[in-house]
Amino acid sequence: MQANNNLHRIAPEKLIRGERAWQEAKEFIPSLCKRPLLLGRSKSTSETRKSISLELNSIGLNVIQEELKYDCCEDDLKRIYSITKYSSCDAIIACGGGKVLDAGKLVANRLNLPCITIPLSASTCAGWTALSNIYSSKGAFIKDEVLEKCPNLLIFDYSLVREAPKRTLASGIADALAKWYEASISSSKSNDALVQQAVQMARVLRDQLLIDSKKALEDTHSIAWIKVAEACSLTAGLIGGIGGKTAAAHAVHNGLTQLDFKKKSLHGELVGYGILVQFRIEELLTNNQLAHQAKKQLIELLKDLDLPTELKSLGLESTEKKELEKACLFACNRKSDIHNLPFTVNKDILMEAILDAGRIDLISNDRKSLLRENK
Repeated sequence: MQANNNLHRIAPEKLIRGERAWQEAKEFIPSLCKRPLLLGRSKSTSETRKSISLELNSIGLNVIQEELKYDCCEDDLKRIYSITKYSSCDAIIACGGGKVLDAGKLVANRLNLPCITIPLSASTCAGWTALSNIYSSKGAFIKDEVLEKCPNLLIFDYSLVREAPKRTLASGIADALAKWYEASISSSKSNDALVQQAVQMARVLRDQLLIDSKKALEDTHSIAWIKVAEACSLTAGLIGGIGGKTAAAHAVHNGLTQLDFKKKSLHGELVGYGILVQFRIEELLTNNQLAHQAKKQLIELLKDLDLPTELKSLGLESTEKKELEKACLFACNRKSDIHNLPFTVNKDILMEAILDAGRIDLISNDRKSLLRENK
């Protein structure tokens, strides 16, 4: 018998997806609001947001435009919160990448306003979920915040998402792959049937990405691109809403964001490297042959997608050990998702795994014993 009741925030109230989804979806917006705040950030998407604003004004809405300065940071959130209240806005339209979508959802949640998300890339499933990640002004992960509900309306317009750099889709693929690689180890023994089904959905998602990812990046007008873009932005969010816990991959992301990068890495790029770290932890602590084979397969795909497979490609090759230790301490904090793994991981094991996550040779039994003695 299930011991406790569970509250699930599974999906947006409405999802409109397709080649010209915006043209259909904009007709729903006047029923949600009259004076929305349109939130964005990137200069590269400013023309898109300007066009959206003009179209909404043309159907009778009074749109207030505002931009983030940071990555869903409290300094920004407080400012946007104040502008929204001062301008008497009655909804938030978040239009951009994952951190813009997270910020828009969070402000809407705190003000109890309708939220509309318009992803302009397939880099994360942030347009779908009832969760926002909060960062410092320097981009260091601080915490995630569970929201009261998923967005009221998600508009997934292929023609808008297709304009994003290919790097964002590659990053989204890595992030979506983590749904399986984390849930399969953190939640595979759950007795909750809904969670079990979510884990199996994550496996199907992984298979889809393994099959179609290369083709999707080669041809953005292919069926493969639609399958992959929706897998990253929509299906991954659905799986997260149903069940299946994150584990080391996202914990590693959270830890590495505490460091200074030569070139800023995207969320999924760090999560993808985190998957390799998780496999390495399994090798170190269990000598798991399946983890070894899965890692070899994943490294091949990540390289095909031009995604990082070592610290050097993350821009962290010259990072001092003391700084990496800081990242490991954060990733192993008491509330970290790394503790969803079925074995104990400390900062020393994590440091070892981070330093050589891309290795494809199994460690010796002597080395494994030594690491266990150092726990």
